[in-house]
Amino acid sequence: MYHDDEEHHARCLECGDEIGYGRTDRKFCSLSCKNRYNNRKNQDSRRTKLKVLNALNRNHEILDGLLKMGMTEMNISDLKHLGFDTDYMTSCYRTRGHTEFCCFDIRYHVTPTRITSIFRMKRNLSAKDE
Repeated sequence: MYHDDEEHHARCLECGDEIGYGRTDRKFCSLSCKNRYNNRKNQDSRRTKLKVLNALNRNHEILDGLLKMGMTEMNISDLKHLGFDTDYMTSCYRTRGHTEFCCFDIRYHVTPTRITSIFRMKRNLSAKDE
């Protein structure tokens, strides 16, 4: 499996340098090239995850702020002006003829023009949480 004669012409996937030693199936000339390649390759996935988490956090902060002001509903257009994005929620399901959405620990219903019935779910404490 090791190859050290003159016919080995593999190239590093990151920097393009010739890999003239080691296993014939090596893809990188060094650990730093391997790390740079994988970091670059996974960058889009990390960006997408960060975008989604930021949107969820923003939505939660807005809903939490409404609850702190004693508000349990608001026009969707007003929420959007605050930065709320209706495309992002942590879960949704149908109950008794309507769809209920969640943003972490806050639940709400959506009509065509309003978000209504905003409430915080009670957290069940287990013995280890107390």
